[in-house]
Amino acid sequence: MQEGKRQKQVGSLLNEELNLIFQRLGLSMIDGGMVSISSVKLTPDLLEARIYLSLFQVKDADSTLKKIEERGWEIKRELTARVAKQLRRMPELKFYLDDTLDHVFKMEELFKKINPTDNDQNQQ
Repeated sequence: MQEGKRQKQVGSLLNEELNLIFQRLGLSMIDGGMVSISSVKLTPDLLEARIYLSLFQVKDADSTLKKIEERGWEIKRELTARVAKQLRRMPELKFYLDDTLDHVFKMEELFKKINPTDNDQNQQ
């Protein structure tokens, strides 16, 4: 189902504010890796925000996600203070790992196996 205009507007606002909050709380760098918010999707009733996190060079993705979820109340408090005037109700925040990059790398590897380039053939 396609996102509505209001869902996109609120998602964009939350994405921007959450990035600032993550930097301020020191959540953008965890365990020697980088954490960024790739997207924020809202349910049609705007009561749940699904926050997709992209992790770069993080050793243990699950423990990193758990650390962020443990500080969820603090993130929500900061977010509420920043956007309270623009939203009637603060959506519930749910964090998910964005594995889009993993899929891209897997697809590239498959394409390389299917159709090796001339350089690969010359090296063999």
